[in-house]
Amino acid sequence: MEFAETMNDIHSIRVPADGGGSDIDRKALWVIKELGLPAIVKACVSCRSTRHHPTGKFRVNASGKLLDVWMLICCELCDRTSKIPIHERIHVQALEHERLLVFENNDPAMVRRLAMDAALAGKAGYQLDWSGTWELETDMPFYELEREDPTPLEVVIRFELPAPIRVEKLLTAGFGLSRSAVRGMVDCGRIRLPLALDAKAREDFTLFVTTTPPPSRDPAADQRPAIGPGSMVHGTGP
Repeated sequence: MEFAETMNDIHSIRVPADGGGSDIDRKALWVIKELGLPAIVKACVSCRSTRHHPTGKFRVNASGKLLDVWMLICCELCDRTSKIPIHERIHVQALEHERLLVFENNDPAMVRRLAMDAALAGKAGYQLDWSGTWELETDMPFYELEREDPTPLEVVIRFELPAPIRVEKLLTAGFGLSRSAVRGMVDCGRIRLPLALDAKAREDFTLFVTTTPPPSRDPAADQRPAIGPGSMVHGTGP
């Protein structure tokens, strides 16, 4: 509901033809769109490949009152199936019945959740490769950013999947600016962030951009590139 309301608010924004009305709320929406699940990086025992993907199935094995639950994955090169432990030697009464049914029914939502679980990856000794799993889709009218306006532009960033992406990469891709230009705007306060520029974000956050540059004694500062139009950028890594 909140996401839908945000979309409605953003798409309802219109700038008057005469360019007036600086009191209008200005918003833009960036969405990290999901293209696929991350590859599971672990050595295959049958070939030299290290890339796997979930088969969409779990295996539950009962031994007396103890249970083992595995997520099944498949080598992308030779198709060999292997297992990732989810629960090992757990007492049957220690596992909620509803959760057990989720595994027995090969629930797709649980497969998706565990396939992106960084904690599970660390525990089981493999890595996640997020390359090619996302693209950045921006909702940013060109005239909104080119027009000088003292009202800050609010950029709402939504993650459809928790891909860890460096904040600087999001800004350079979304604004179409160089790294030095982005860093310059952050340093002078034209871009206000809730987290460090070098941090990796994987959850929703909001930033603010001032399109009217603050007074500066440095003539070179006024020559920084203007913010460009919106775009769609494919994810190639964090």
